[in-house]
Amino acid sequence: MYAVVQVRGVVNTRREIKDTLKMLRLHHINHCVIAPDTPEMLGMIRKVKDFVAWGEITPETLETLMRTRGRLEGNDPLTDDYVREHTSYAGITELAGAVVEGEMKLRDIPGLKPVLRLHPPRKGYKSLKRTYPQGGALGYYGPEINELLYKMR
Repeated sequence: MYAVVQVRGVVNTRREIKDTLKMLRLHHINHCVIAPDTPEMLGMIRKVKDFVAWGEITPETLETLMRTRGRLEGNDPLTDDYVREHTSYAGITELAGAVVEGEMKLRDIPGLKPVLRLHPPRKGYKSLKRTYPQGGALGYYGPEINELLYKMR
């Protein structure tokens, strides 16, 4: 599973980039989605690589994000009790492991919003105009995306 975070805005951007971000459900800066590892999704992510940060997410990071930023319809927080009632999992910890392994999707949980609205990272982004290997905040992070997501929790 990939975590995809929109880092840059889309003012004065080509229409196809805006449409791809809309298909990924990334409408605002600092929004995050969990995307499956499929060729179609990877193609969309590569198309918007100059506007997003992405990489492989771990179950521990996903659990932290779901506990702090997971929201239900009506802007209620996601709780272990809600997960127990509406899924076959005992809590958010088991659910996060199942989502990362690909056994379940976040949209299979009724009432859960598919987008995680994150806080801007503590200590800020490095640079919004450079890629991650160049010392910036854009593009492919690999497993280091978990450190960025921890700062944005």
